[in-house]
Amino acid sequence: MDVLSDAVTAMRTGRPHSSRTVNSGSWGFRFPPGKGAGFHGLVQGTAWLIPPDGGEPVELRPGDVVLLAHGTGHGIAAHPDAPLVDAVRAADGSWPTPPARAPARADETLLVCGAYQVSRARAHPLFTELPPYVHIPARAGAHPRLRAAVDLLGAELADPQPGSDALVPALLDTLLVLMLRTWWLTERPDRTTGWSAALSDPAVTAALRAIHAEPARAWTVEELGAEGGLSRAAFARRFTTLVGRPPLAYLTWWRMTTAGRLLRADDAPLRAVAQRTGYTSEFAFAKAFKREYGMAPGRYRRGGGPAVPAEVRSS
Repeated sequence: MDVLSDAVTAMRTGRPHSSRTVNSGSWGFRFPPGKGAGFHGLVQGTAWLIPPDGGEPVELRPGDVVLLAHGTGHGIAAHPDAPLVDAVRAADGSWPTPPARAPARADETLLVCGAYQVSRARAHPLFTELPPYVHIPARAGAHPRLRAAVDLLGAELADPQPGSDALVPALLDTLLVLMLRTWWLTERPDRTTGWSAALSDPAVTAALRAIHAEPARAWTVEELGAEGGLSRAAFARRFTTLVGRPPLAYLTWWRMTTAGRLLRADDAPLRAVAQRTGYTSEFAFAKAFKREYGMAPGRYRRGGGPAVPAEVRSS
């Protein structure tokens, strides 16, 4: 188990959608704000990102990928001054299927785009720390896995084959993980603080993996520090500085996040959910859950809510 995979699993909901567009001339699309996340991959030609924060337009080159994790509105256009038309999606988040056509000509722009449904009720800090947009530029020899995934997705969208309906969503999920991994581990300008530093720190990473692999275990700070070869005090300081909360506070947060996902995912008895998240009795689990979510586990399972994070209710 690892924290990045778990963070994606905890937030991803529903079915992702994708689109392949071929554009020429003075084209431009306006994407309104939404609840999900999305990305654009430039396969051929040139394009410009019109940022969601009103900043300077960003030139995109073939192989570049842009991730917009917070669902903020933005534009994609042939040039910064191109007029924008609204990109309209169906109620399920999908784009209309473009008519079949010949491959893009050399003078046309080819884009591969994707959209994800995500739950922000308990967003992992790996997501909340992301900037308004993440631009991952193509460089010779860099990020071969990411580029290969974009190319493969584009090929499946351009020429669907038997099995494409299963392969495309899997490729979209693969791309999301690759974009996040690439940003946090190689592209983020400041890798000395926050989650980029946490994921690069062997001791903190070892503790995070231990927590995510066995959330039900009665971990102590000393045991978690030993996972990374540090003393209790040194580990506690380093973990708190990089992750943003003490080790046992993060353990509790992840247990409750896992519990919420289990309650919504299946009809396992409450006792089983309690045991899988480190609680010896339903009563203790229900008390901790209500303190964290503001409602009883049964009500949450039935769709009651929205849940209000404990730190928001106490502010």
